[in-house]
Amino acid sequence: MQVGTGKSILNGIAIGKIKVYKKKDTTISTAEVEDTAAEIARFEEAQAKAIEQQTALYEKALDEAGEEIAEVFNIHAMMLEDDDFVDAIKEIINGQKMCAEYAVKTAGNNQAAVFAAMDDPYLQARSADVLDISQAMLDILQGTDTGSVQGGEPSILVAEDLAPSETVRLDKSLLLGFITREGSSNSHTAILARSMNIPALIQCKDISDEWDGKMAVIDGYNACVYVEPTPDLLKSLQKRQQEDRKKQALLQELKGKTNTTLDGKTINVYANIGGIGDVGAVQQNDAGGVGLFRSEFVYLNSKDYPSEDYQFEAYKQVIETLAPRRSSSAPATSAPTRPSIT
Repeated sequence: MQVGTGKSILNGIAIGKIKVYKKKDTTISTAEVEDTAAEIARFEEAQAKAIEQQTALYEKALDEAGEEIAEVFNIHAMMLEDDDFVDAIKEIINGQKMCAEYAVKTAGNNQAAVFAAMDDPYLQARSADVLDISQAMLDILQGTDTGSVQGGEPSILVAEDLAPSETVRLDKSLLLGFITREGSSNSHTAILARSMNIPALIQCKDISDEWDGKMAVIDGYNACVYVEPTPDLLKSLQKRQQEDRKKQALLQELKGKTNTTLDGKTINVYANIGGIGDVGAVQQNDAGGVGLFRSEFVYLNSKDYPSEDYQFEAYKQVIETLAPRRSSSAPATSAPTRPSIT
């Protein structure tokens, strides 16, 4: 048995065979082009088609995960039309006389690096969105097939990383869970996984191509994956999975109902969260709001000691996203915050 550890996105159990997904490496020419106008036209055509794709992904996500999650792809469409991004691509084509593919990849990598260097974890995670829309245009320019990567049977998908668009395109009836080497708990991919109740493990540096086809268990409670688990461990985790499913079925029956006792007393039920990445689950599960903000995660997810402004923005994002739900409880630690937002 092999054990891999990472960061859990959802407290849950996934059991099944592993399918390793490897993205194809593509070669992009660095030779100068003569007809830059033709390359600009190729870029603009790819841009328009990519925007159409985001609209289709919005509709798919709306059906499967709801308005809040689907809005990710409206944001992607707007990013594709961002003046700074578009101008940077055209400048590379015209100024450096490079092909559209090179310009899109270079401008995308540059903008993604800007987001990745930001202090705010939420903004850092937007780096993946820039890379996602850049890849969408590259696939169109190169005629790359973006079809299914799952095969014909339910499996646990293992990959270096998954973009939001890749996650939405996955057949949920065949997706038991996923494991990635990279990723962020604040990424739109992680938010999608939580909203669709998919057990997932990110930042798992132990993943291997040799896992392909092997039986595995994602244990979201302990943030690990067991590859070829022992019979006793597998039996124990199967039992836990069955208990989870029964509990979830009972809880789903309560959604939309008031929390009122037989003698008429209303008891509000709130959620515990560790940051903006957990807000989708609060809304998805019909919680009344946030009762406890685990502010230690603001510290743990920060590269440096978080400033007051940094923490203020973290709490503000949660409050604004959840409004008008209650989110006014004090953080769980004594980290400084501004009373005006609570």
